[in-house]
Amino acid sequence: MTDLVACLSTGTGTWGHVSKVIEGMGWGKIFLITNESAKDKFKSQKDAEMVFIDTKKTITEMAEDIKKALQGKINDLEVGLNIVSGEGREHMAIISALLQLGVGVRLVALTKEGVRVI
Repeated sequence: MTDLVACLSTGTGTWGHVSKVIEGMGWGKIFLITNESAKDKFKSQKDAEMVFIDTKKTITEMAEDIKKALQGKINDLEVGLNIVSGEGREHMAIISALLQLGVGVRLVALTKEGVRVI
């Protein structure tokens, strides 16, 4: 099964979207890239590993933190990536970290037809 990497950050209604993406497919592992504010507030129906980042750091520093946190944990050649939640700086750090790890990405999102690769 494909692993899911999702940004879980600020944005009205985006946590609901991420929840539906998590629930909408059978994922291998689920990694949520987030900040400390989600630590005790976000509840997932499935087991998910939260990777905490400091959004006050530079994009390069955030990417390095994400890369270190995911190193050796992704066993496939690609992941499902959802970046509906969050800001561009976080998105760039996530994409950079995944590419540095040699992992391909398929963008996934909740659509009217369910969770789909877009």
